[in-house]
Amino acid sequence: MSGNTILPPLENEASPGSYPVSERNKLRRLHERGRYDVEAVHAVLDAAMLCHVAYSIDGEPFCTPTIHWREGGRLYWHGSSASRMLRQLKAGARVCLTVSHLDGLVLARSGFHHSVNYRSAMCFGTARIIDDQHEKEHALEALIERFYPGRARLLRPLARQEIKATMVIGMEIEEASAKMRAAGVGDDEEDYAQPIWAGVIPVRTVIDPLEACSRLSPDVPVPEGLSGFAPGRGLDEVLLENQRRYELSAG
Repeated sequence: MSGNTILPPLENEASPGSYPVSERNKLRRLHERGRYDVEAVHAVLDAAMLCHVAYSIDGEPFCTPTIHWREGGRLYWHGSSASRMLRQLKAGARVCLTVSHLDGLVLARSGFHHSVNYRSAMCFGTARIIDDQHEKEHALEALIERFYPGRARLLRPLARQEIKATMVIGMEIEEASAKMRAAGVGDDEEDYAQPIWAGVIPVRTVIDPLEACSRLSPDVPVPEGLSGFAPGRGLDEVLLENQRRYELSAG
């Protein structure tokens, strides 16, 4: 999904292929920027590696950045078994997971109308520790395969202690919404005559040339699965492409 893509307005919040709309995920402002359909929400999630997970411990709010990945309608993330956040989720906890992309800086002729172009998703559900050993090992392999196609089979197997030291969290997406802005300047009509530069500064996270490990033997080739990470490509584009490849290989 490009940052310049303008999505059509939501027509039926309760239609098949959409997440249910509740008081929790319903947009309060700028409804025209909102989407509840699964395709739009998943596109925002799949174009990112980093999310923020918000939760409460003993009545105090916390928000933790972490890597996430998706399989169907289920989100996963992982971390150290010593993590306070992950220990809190042992018995299951209500969480809100968010992802956002900055696509452009919008400079208007007044401070009030300055804005940004963005894509964001907010997902709600009950997060739980993955205790089943088979599911946990599958999830950890999927973490590698989802971002780097074909890489898992090239690596040495995880050691038992490494698996034990890593905690994996799973959450079914119960409710979700996406919100996006992909537009130009929206000044007040009388301000367009002002001799002030206005416009959009596009923003992208772009892949640079690969930097091999200093201890890598020069005869070791770059794996075919990394071919998508070509210099100049947008990271979100590569991640979306790799997600589709992962879904095809897993399906």
